[in-house]
Amino acid sequence: MTSDRVFGAWCQLKGKVKEQWGKLTGDARRQIEGHAEQLVGKLQGHYGLPREVAQRRGQEFRRRLRSQ
Repeated sequence: MTSDRVFGAWCQLKGKVKEQWGKLTGDARRQIEGHAEQLVGKLQGHYGLPREVAQRRGQEFRRRLRSQ
């Protein structure tokens, strides 16, 4: 397992915690941040991408979804 994949798993866990905290506090913005962080973590973990590349691809993906 490469370090990018390990950091990806950590990023997913952090994102899940943020999402749950957002649900508990009623903070929709925190929930969305958690979802975005989970996406970056999944990209890192699955493809072994460096964090910067995974973040960029996640942002591009979300941008495409908004424009539909």
